Amino acid sequence: MGRIRKADETISREVDSGIAELVPDPDVPRAWMLRLNGTPQSHVDLDDPTHLEFEYLRRLGHVADLVAPGSDPIRVLHLGGGALTLPRYIATTRPRSTQQVVEIDAALIDLVRGVLPLDRNWRLRIRNGDARAVLAKAPEDAFDLVVTDVFAGARTPAHLTSVEFVALASHTLRPGGVYAANIGDGGKLAFAKAQAATVRAVFPHVCVLAEPGVFRGRRFGNFVIVASHVELPVAALTRLTAGDPFPGRVEHDDSLIRFIGGAPATTDETATQSPSPPKGTWGLPDE
Repeated sequence: MGRIRKADETISREVDSGIAELVPDPDVPRAWMLRLNGTPQSHVDLDDPTHLEFEYLRRLGHVADLVAPGSDPIRVLHLGGGALTLPRYIATTRPRSTQQVVEIDAALIDLVRGVLPLDRNWRLRIRNGDARAVLAKAPEDAFDLVVTDVFAGARTPAHLTSVEFVALASHTLRPGGVYAANIGDGGKLAFAKAQAATVRAVFPHVCVLAEPGVFRGRRFGNFVIVASHVELPVAALTRLTAGDPFPGRVEHDDSLIRFIGGAPATTDETATQSPSPPKGTWGLPDE
């Protein structure tokens, strides 16, 4: 059972990376939003782990739904944990899946486990550590899905944005496995374009999911990059993404090349962290 609380009670704790807040959803009795240093990170409905409130998590949920037939179990590596929304979703929709989560903030892990407990029957292991360091030691051909969703505050760390990093993820995938990454960008989209080019330097099949306004740089938002060494289910992803509450678009093949527009792939030598979101983005305070 989740922690019993008053409807308006926010739980705030100092964790390794700053201040974590678990904010109750006023519309759902046992649902919470995790904010880290003011940035919304996750939303969890303890009564319905299949409910994905955030749009980027819906996109990642679509990817997980298409990795294998039906509800077959899969092996997943999650780089970045937050409140473990996607692992909960996969554990529910694909019972007997084996999942490993890597989260650098040990105190955050303790908070989430304490307030938002996991089902003991789920085959879910949480490991404290740096995402790239753990990935570098992961076995070859071990996972059906590798998901990178790592933010230091509201920015992706530089060492998780390079060709070398993506190559490590590729090494851990089984034949036919899928790599997915969540990043944020806006404006001229230099970071998103470079990240798409970076993933294309490693994988022959790549697509990018985002809302149309985000693709045009009209506002800052999430891009989900999906890649594999085999053909991706682009038609199904397109259909599912178009049907989201905030409909998205899928760029691939020639349209993706046009989106990248000649941006070079990022290497360890050229890597930078993702841009900082403008105030007011993702619920960040205006002041």
